[in-house]
Amino acid sequence: MTKKQKKVLIRIIIAAVLMVALRIAYRFLGEGENALVKEPFWFIIYMVPYGIIGYDILKKAFKGILHRQVFDENFLMAVATIGAIVVALIQKNGDYTEAIAVMLFYQIGELFQSVAVGKSRRNISELMDIRPDYANIEHDGTLEQVDPDEVEIGTTIVVQPGEKVPIDGLIIEGNSSLNTVALTGESVPRDVFAGDEIISGSINLTGVLKVRTTKEFGESTVSKILELVENASSRKSKSEEFIAKFARIYTPAVCYSALALAILPPLVQILFMHASAEIWPVWIYRALTFLVISCPCALVISIPLSFFAGIGGAGKEGILIKGSNYLETLSKVQTVVFDKTGTLTKGVFEVTGVHHNLVENEKLLEYAAHAECASSHPISKSLQTAYGKEIDRNRVTDIEEVSGEGILATVDGVRVMIGNDKLMHRMEIRHINCHCVGTILHMALDGNYAGHIVISDVEKENSEKAISELKKSGVKKTVMLTGDAKAVAEEVAGKLGVDEVRSELLPADKVTEVERLLEENKSNGKLAFVGDGINDAPVLTRADIGIAMGAMGSDAAIEAADVVLMDDDPLKIATAIRISRKCLRIVYENITFALVIKFGCLILGALGFANMWLAIFADVGVMVIAILNAIRALKVKK
Repeated sequence: MTKKQKKVLIRIIIAAVLMVALRIAYRFLGEGENALVKEPFWFIIYMVPYGIIGYDILKKAFKGILHRQVFDENFLMAVATIGAIVVALIQKNGDYTEAIAVMLFYQIGELFQSVAVGKSRRNISELMDIRPDYANIEHDGTLEQVDPDEVEIGTTIVVQPGEKVPIDGLIIEGNSSLNTVALTGESVPRDVFAGDEIISGSINLTGVLKVRTTKEFGESTVSKILELVENASSRKSKSEEFIAKFARIYTPAVCYSALALAILPPLVQILFMHASAEIWPVWIYRALTFLVISCPCALVISIPLSFFAGIGGAGKEGILIKGSNYLETLSKVQTVVFDKTGTLTKGVFEVTGVHHNLVENEKLLEYAAHAECASSHPISKSLQTAYGKEIDRNRVTDIEEVSGEGILATVDGVRVMIGNDKLMHRMEIRHINCHCVGTILHMALDGNYAGHIVISDVEKENSEKAISELKKSGVKKTVMLTGDAKAVAEEVAGKLGVDEVRSELLPADKVTEVERLLEENKSNGKLAFVGDGINDAPVLTRADIGIAMGAMGSDAAIEAADVVLMDDDPLKIATAIRISRKCLRIVYENITFALVIKFGCLILGALGFANMWLAIFADVGVMVIAILNAIRALKVKK
């Protein structure tokens, strides 16, 4: 608890003890004609616990009146409790317990709400406690701590064990394990080595790392995440906007209704039914009960809290949702459209097959890796990775690149030709076509066909399961859009179980396809697009909801998206949809529960069947139950 919450709790305890003690004292000393202690003593003494528990509410209500913002819960509580005291004075019963009880239980509800919101904020702040305080720069053998904002791109920084990585960069020396739980929700540490990219916000667990920065602090991952979280609460959902508008209309309406209830029925009874003036306190009491019941706290507090908790729960799973409006839209998604490369696949070329003819697999890879050693193309990198040994460039001579076709080189005196079928045709070498899907690199050694190597963009481990989980969660259609060749696209879509596939698309074609799907699915829920590249930004913006891969995704994609998956795991899409649906279910439960209880009790109060104690339940009880229900959104089932 905070100091402020502890002070409120102390006031609640003191006021509660005094109220009970005074109630007991009144029964023995103040009741009946032969009472030992009479008014105005009881009024004065009862005002002590009332003042202790209610002075801040009265102060807020008075300030609201001064600023012409009259109709809020503070005003309702002030009018209701002061009115109850006035009724007790008129009836001369000396018992002001109900007025104190209304304030007491209202403060208990407010304290409960404050603790619940604090818990939600604490969960998010712990999750997002990733802002680095400093960066280490080495000068003359000593480390100097500087503000991360002052570090320029290309600067070498040192990250020691236990420290947060302050800025995105490339490891140039050292290896270590990183705790990325605050970024991705992944509890297992990630091992990193020299040459690996490293993102800010991670915690270095073991070795010392030297990192060359690739971004400024303001553009680094940690800054982007904090910016997204800080701005999330400003984007309100339709449900929140409705409740805010509802409260602005509802509160004045019930105040005027309570005033009418206090004046019109007794006036009619006195004028037309010849009732005595003694009925006024009865109707005033009913009107005050009506006011306490009508307080919209349960709705005004629990609905934003539900969304806040939902965003916090998603954040703990490494899913950043930029606002409650996007959380609400996500819950209605029925069609999910994927980019392929970097989204469903790793976006990294790997050797997936070696079909040899003249030499063994390992020897064929050795010739291929050395022949391609001078190229920085991703395919060349994949060959060198598959070979797995150090490349000796002294063994390679006479390198010649044939644009769009391949490479010619001499390795250990052997003339190596590696490339596509166009190169084989040019060199008049008979070759064997491969039935595998992917990039096929044919090879010839000294003019004789030696076999071919298959290079493919490999599917992510969870891609197939991600499609399956989406269908289990109620998504009706999955679509894949890609610029890849038709055969490659259909092969990947078939493996993963994607319903539709569109291939050989330019970025503009993807937008056209998404617009077509939006038109087709007008009456079938919302459409989400999932992508990672800079060319996906227009489509992410055009979809009902854009989901970007945050670890390897481009800045443009992350900026354009409404939801960011921090660990690039497509399985998290189904998790995000389930979280959003659970959150919306809780919101609708709270709205329905609060309104049914409120209006039911309002009718009972107007008819005289509800006293102030039932009113307290209809206000504070409903609020506490709604808040308890709302904070369930923080918990995410694995």
